Amino acid sequence: MENYIVSARKYRPSTFTGVVGQKSLTTTLKNAILNNKLAHAYLFSGPRGVGKTTCARIFAKTINCFSRNGEGEACNACESCLSFNEQRSLNIHELDAASNNSVDDIRSLIDQVRIPPQIGSYKVYIIDEVHMLSQQAFNAFLKTLEEPPKYAIFILATTEKQKVLATILSRCQIYDFTRISIADMVEHLQYVASNENITADPEAFNVIAQKADGGLRDALSIFDRVASYTGGNITYLSVIENLNVLDYEYYFRITDALLKGEVRPCMLLLNEILEKGFDGQHIITGLATHFRDLLVSKDESTLVLFDAGASIRDRYRETAKQCPDKLLFKAIELANQCDLNYRESRNKRLLLELTFIQLCLLNESDSLQTEDSKKKS
Repeated sequence: MENYIVSARKYRPSTFTGVVGQKSLTTTLKNAILNNKLAHAYLFSGPRGVGKTTCARIFAKTINCFSRNGEGEACNACESCLSFNEQRSLNIHELDAASNNSVDDIRSLIDQVRIPPQIGSYKVYIIDEVHMLSQQAFNAFLKTLEEPPKYAIFILATTEKQKVLATILSRCQIYDFTRISIADMVEHLQYVASNENITADPEAFNVIAQKADGGLRDALSIFDRVASYTGGNITYLSVIENLNVLDYEYYFRITDALLKGEVRPCMLLLNEILEKGFDGQHIITGLATHFRDLLVSKDESTLVLFDAGASIRDRYRETAKQCPDKLLFKAIELANQCDLNYRESRNKRLLLELTFIQLCLLNESDSLQTEDSKKKS
């Protein structure tokens, strides 16, 4: 029986070109290698699962490659690259600062730094979650980080840059990794699915990407989970069922009821959602986001602020045409106010129902105000 490898590991990039959603950073790193302008210390900062450690490993492999191509990418065929890919390279050392954060751990690393590389030009030390180092460990590391041997390069990775000492930050070139866009994640998930012979709806990938919240590793983990649940045929309904995500169709039905001023059908919709087990605050925050997405979908210039798949974007664009700006402004305000008051409310269901009633009366109140203004004039 063949050993199963999770997608996050199986499809981990081996070159800068394969890194998803960080093109400006990977281009900068490749140019630094091509122009032989390597710093002695780098700090890779950003959310989890966006490629910090992956880029650190690719960078470490590439600078030691014996036959890089014209674009500054590793060949993956020389002895240095092969030893790295087979996890037997003596030039690349990784330290997990989450579990190795004492002074002794850093002193052991400093002792290794004194030994020059036997093969290749550089020894690279990757310290993951560097913000977890103790104060004493940081202090012990300072001198070596400031004046390392010419063959030593340090790459520090962290999800919490603000916790790293300013004296450490000042000695590093800092690269800020960004959250990966939904469009980039969907494209990568489609690539993985095609390689694994898995069929999927575009809307399903969109939900997975939104649930991952900018982290590609999380998206691939969710993809594996849903693929197992569906037996390789991923549909939109199976994804929202497995991930316990509220179907956006409910938000559109609520919007239709709001535009028609139908209070009772809207309250029945709320009851239907609550009976499915969704938390009230989750419902209202989702509704606030829905109204916001409708607002930015009303104009082509603001549509770039709506990060979603093409089919869903078209649906929002069509519904937004029916919604006046003033109504959406007020709807967002009401939903946000309900969200703020939800935790302290003693009767949470009544608060939700009252908010839904106020939303359904928005069109009516606007028309009443218009009539009053006409009478006064």
